[in-house]
Amino acid sequence: MIFYENLFESNKKFYDEFNKKFQQVLSSGWFILGNSVETFQKEFAAYHNSKHCIGVASGLDALTLSLLAAKIPEGSEVIVPSNTYIATILSILHAKMKPVFVEPDISSYNIDPYLIEEKISDKTKAIMVVHLYGKSCQMDYIKQLCKKYNLILIEDCAQSHGAKFKDQLTGTFGEFGAFSFYPTKNLGALGDAGAVITNSDNYSEHLKKLRNYGSAKKYYNEIIGFNSRLDELQAAFLSVKLKYLDEINLHKRKLAKIYLDNLKDDFIKPIVHSDYYDVYHIFNVRHPQRDKLKEYLLKNEIQTDIHYPVSPHKQKALEGIIEGDYPISEEIHNTILSLPCSYGHSEDDIYRVVEVMNKF
Repeated sequence: MIFYENLFESNKKFYDEFNKKFQQVLSSGWFILGNSVETFQKEFAAYHNSKHCIGVASGLDALTLSLLAAKIPEGSEVIVPSNTYIATILSILHAKMKPVFVEPDISSYNIDPYLIEEKISDKTKAIMVVHLYGKSCQMDYIKQLCKKYNLILIEDCAQSHGAKFKDQLTGTFGEFGAFSFYPTKNLGALGDAGAVITNSDNYSEHLKKLRNYGSAKKYYNEIIGFNSRLDELQAAFLSVKLKYLDEINLHKRKLAKIYLDNLKDDFIKPIVHSDYYDVYHIFNVRHPQRDKLKEYLLKNEIQTDIHYPVSPHKQKALEGIIEGDYPISEEIHNTILSLPCSYGHSEDDIYRVVEVMNKF
């Protein structure tokens, strides 16, 4: 069986270093907001040439706390792509704001920058872009819109660790770059974890308070805060893997190229353009008979996944919250299939997937 993702295989190269870090954290006797978190924050900020990194408990919290740190008024509208993962939308709702959907570009799966302006109103205070599947959004025009309308730009980088647009890393275009380190990410922890990068001293200080009960000094609470701290042990593990992030991305790009060069044209493959450095957190294809294709591959001992099977506006949780029709989003969700493409897969694995798929 070729599994969609085998986290043991993807992480086994790092296990000796993980064990050393575990012993260091254990023997330190300090498990919350200690040296490991401080070290990783400095390393992750340096990787992005950003001034600050604030470790938090998850990618969802990274987005929610970014909205709150920006001090956007409750009830404000936040523009977001109509085909993102539910966490992006939940962050806006948790911050007591209103998500306004914009359809994606069918070729890139990212928010269509040229459909954004028509959704901007007097209530719009922010744009939350999502660099989906490991491909950056087209940031030039989006930046222009933010400047024109004085909007906060928050980047959901949960799937784009190391991805670039015109040689600039995702997470560094806006006021906030929000990251998830969920175990399957290109930079994945061994549990839930997240972080925000920012160049603003004020935003950084506010985020640090928000993640820690609203406190900058123990037992002195200045604002209404949360318990959303990056775990000391996860930070230690992330410091190990950050050293290998570029190598992980290169490996996934090599596997993606096998798909791109060898899959027959019956499958709609991700677009490739020189402006984008894609890191293929997810390598997907689209096909009108997606479900049959998935079943066929499983019968041939190839496991796949769907990111994501239900368009957000069709989710029961968002009934009565999201209005309107989003046919492009639905087309993507109804036809997309994620193929094996992880650090734990070999080139032979991918050639095998290609061989089987081309017989479909």
